Amino acid sequence: MEDLSRYIRSIPDFPKPGVRFYDITSLLENPTGFKLALSRMEQYVVNSGAEKILAIESRGFIFGAALADRLNLPLAIVRKPGKLPGKCIMQEYELEYGTDRIEIHEDAVAEGQKVVIVDDLIATGGTLAAACKLVEKLGGEVVGISAVVALSFLPFEEKLEDYDYNYLVTFDSE
Repeated sequence: MEDLSRYIRSIPDFPKPGVRFYDITSLLENPTGFKLALSRMEQYVVNSGAEKILAIESRGFIFGAALADRLNLPLAIVRKPGKLPGKCIMQEYELEYGTDRIEIHEDAVAEGQKVVIVDDLIATGGTLAAACKLVEKLGGEVVGISAVVALSFLPFEEKLEDYDYNYLVTFDSE
């Protein structure tokens, strides 16, 4: 199986000294790599039995929309507060340096609907765990989480231990 990490650029000292940024724009710019990533994510979504894709702002939208189109599934989105019109519910989550919030339309997920949450990256797992809670607040069932990259040097497993998740590439150093 081809290693997708070759399509992902590593940028040292971004956004600040000592941090290594794993840039998926190089994957998006390569049609072969992008199609390969989508095909692998697609297989996971199919096997999960998902009835809906939920994509997280903003790079998750790219993969979520493409997967929803490929699989003819509805797409819902999670955004930062104040970005969605209409009635929304919100979930707060912890960051290393405080808290943040995300929100979703209150009618985005139906009672009992099986949802796969899609994002580009699993870092600490905080945003993904918050998205799972939003789905559950609406009565949906999270049947999976799919991401392109996981940063294995960060402790996401504990936050996501109640969920099935997959990722295509892992990086194990800052």
